[in-house]
Amino acid sequence: MLRDITIGQYYSTDSVLHRMDPRTKLLGTLVYLVSLFLFDSLPVYALAAAFLLFVILLSRVPFSYMVKGLKPIMFFLVFTIVMNMFLVKGEVIWTFWKLQVTREGLRQSVFMAARLIMLILGSNLMTLTTTPTRLTNAMEAVMKPLKLIKVPVHEIAMMMSIALRFIPILLDETDKIMKAQMARGADFESGNLFKKAKSMIPVLVPLFISAFRRANDLAMAMEARCYHGGKGRTQMKPLKYAVRDLAAYGILIAYLAGVILLGKYSTELWKIIPK
Repeated sequence: MLRDITIGQYYSTDSVLHRMDPRTKLLGTLVYLVSLFLFDSLPVYALAAAFLLFVILLSRVPFSYMVKGLKPIMFFLVFTIVMNMFLVKGEVIWTFWKLQVTREGLRQSVFMAARLIMLILGSNLMTLTTTPTRLTNAMEAVMKPLKLIKVPVHEIAMMMSIALRFIPILLDETDKIMKAQMARGADFESGNLFKKAKSMIPVLVPLFISAFRRANDLAMAMEARCYHGGKGRTQMKPLKYAVRDLAAYGILIAYLAGVILLGKYSTELWKIIPK
């Protein structure tokens, strides 16, 4: 299960998306995530899914690898669907004991599940196609106007990048500790919820110790290299826009316009699931 978490990992391959400027990918991801919350409409979600599939094909990241990142949230996904299905009031279409499934609840659960899946896949795609260093540079460049109000932009971008970089490292460390404890007879599967939580203590203690040790080693390495924040620092490979980035912005603007138009007129054109 731990190895199924793909966020924060980088998938190395040669694709248009990998060669694209990280600022384009960062802004494109933000626009895409915002577009998922603009309208609750089947045509809009269909367009968002088609756009996401198009970008995944451009990235050359195997679709099976992308879908693998959904496994850790399956419980939360199913829980969200069930709760929306039974708790949203409206026209009843099926009754079981004291539980009622409504048309509005079914519609809401489908839309919520689709939104959550595309949200996770869209976020993962940015980290899978962008190295932590370039992602840090992109965050700093995008947040640069905040320097006018004395916001430590470089330090914030660095912390976010380190946090993303440490996710796969800590997951791998957790997996190794769990296997070592299982070899010593630890059982993480049987028992009730409290017993399972108690059995995780032998994993969490060495994991925290390892995390603090890694953080201390990282701090010492940064001090040894005379790191004192972003003031006066330059980049070895400055970010530069290319023709493909301008084309990507054009596609992104067209996608956003399509979302707005479909969301505005879909109620009249497509009444797939009436409210």
